[in-house]
Amino acid sequence: MWPMHNAGWWLVPWGVVMVAFWVGVVALVIWAISRLVRRGGPEHGTPVRQDPLEVAKLRYARGEITKEQFDQIKKDLSGV
Repeated sequence: MWPMHNAGWWLVPWGVVMVAFWVGVVALVIWAISRLVRRGGPEHGTPVRQDPLEVAKLRYARGEITKEQFDQIKKDLSGV
């Protein structure tokens, strides 16, 4: 039999490994759930369709397009 005072030295590394394992499992589950939730609408993976004018408004608000480009997009979308 091993002496009791030497039996505990190997428990610390295995304890660290077990904690790391369970932290990894929990992190993997959280990551998987977040990926499933971010996929879009209720059709599980189908992106939500946005109104083209709303997209143009967002792009104009972010400064990605000029007022002239925004006005042209509005004109093109209205069919005038």
